[in-house]
Amino acid sequence: MDVLAAIGGTSLVRLRKIVPKSGAAILAKLEWENPTGSMKDRMAQAVLARAEERGRLRPGDTVIEYTGGSTGAALALVCAARGYACHIVSSEAFAREKLDQMRAYGARLTLVESEGGLTTRKLILDMIARAQELADAPHTFLVDQLHNEDTLAGYHALGEEIWRDTGGKVSAFVHSVGTAASLRGVATVLERHDPRVRIVAVEPAESAVLLGNPPGPHKIEGVGIGYTPPLWDASVVDGIEAVATAEAKEMARRLAREEAIFAGTSSGANVIAALRVAERLGPQDTVVTLMVDSGLKYLNTDVYRAG
Repeated sequence: MDVLAAIGGTSLVRLRKIVPKSGAAILAKLEWENPTGSMKDRMAQAVLARAEERGRLRPGDTVIEYTGGSTGAALALVCAARGYACHIVSSEAFAREKLDQMRAYGARLTLVESEGGLTTRKLILDMIARAQELADAPHTFLVDQLHNEDTLAGYHALGEEIWRDTGGKVSAFVHSVGTAASLRGVATVLERHDPRVRIVAVEPAESAVLLGNPPGPHKIEGVGIGYTPPLWDASVVDGIEAVATAEAKEMARRLAREEAIFAGTSSGANVIAALRVAERLGPQDTVVTLMVDSGLKYLNTDVYRAG
């Protein structure tokens, strides 16, 4: 068994204190239990394995990707385990811990300047363009997570775990949208088991493009790219919830203090949206959401750092 065998099989826990007195139960999948502390390990392992199978990734190649952080750490982990070089295009807009973690796994970093440390459409497009330039070199493999449908397969096992761990009693699945791969991957599995499962997407209120609003800067890392992700499929979604950055940050803090769950900002957004959905359902229902990554990735941000 190697370290990649530790990916998946994460715990599913019930929220006890922040939930409404009436309404559905809320269960949270603790994706920080994956080796790099986020759900992205699932995707990285699947994408690189499929690239190897198809001969698109060969010994001696360099894996290249644009990412806000967690995908970069996950790819760097898999590359370290499988013997590939890794070159990540990111930005100082994202938590320093994430950048340091990528470097720790041996990744080379190219940082693109942001507008005041905020996630914007321009930043995402600039990162993509730089990664594509790097991938023009020989012996490279560009993951291209926003367009690569192999990313969906990385989350099928997550959907199966949720179905199994709830005994098939899932009323709704609520999750934030970055590339849309994790939402679609899980939704595909849950809806195959039971078409009645409601799928609810979450996006930053400051950049609620899926709801038809104009893009804007926000600080919920890893989600809300400022335009509709190419992998987005509205047909699998039953609703969309917009959550403001301030709400998401405060919920992340509450999760730590009140539920002893230490997670990042997008996880806070997930719980805000899950609470809204739970309030609309009955006590016989169950809402499942994801704790996308660990709060350890945000210790030097204003999510947790006082003063």
